Amino acid sequence: MTDPVPHPALELDEWVHQKTRLALLTVLDEAGRADFPYLKRLLGLSDGNLGRHLGALAAQSFVEIAKGHEGRRPRTWAAITPAGRAALGAEMAILAELLERFNSSRDGKK
Repeated sequence: MTDPVPHPALELDEWVHQKTRLALLTVLDEAGRADFPYLKRLLGLSDGNLGRHLGALAAQSFVEIAKGHEGRRPRTWAAITPAGRAALGAEMAILAELLERFNSSRDGKK
């Protein structure tokens, strides 16, 4: 008897799949780089919450954080890394597979 194939949902990456981190990686993939106020406004996050999630993604080398100035104002930017793009791509592939399985099961139940 062969072992069953693990369900694709078990392959979701905990570092990427959390909704705020998935949103951050998706936004950064689209934009390439974004500043802290833009991400905060777009995703409706507090400073602490955004900082914590960016820190978690940076610890996994999925984003790079850069600090600098725009004129006299200090700025913090986040950019997705190649590892972050790869992790996001893998996550999206698993989600696509899950969606396909879901839709296939619904087609047979009509």
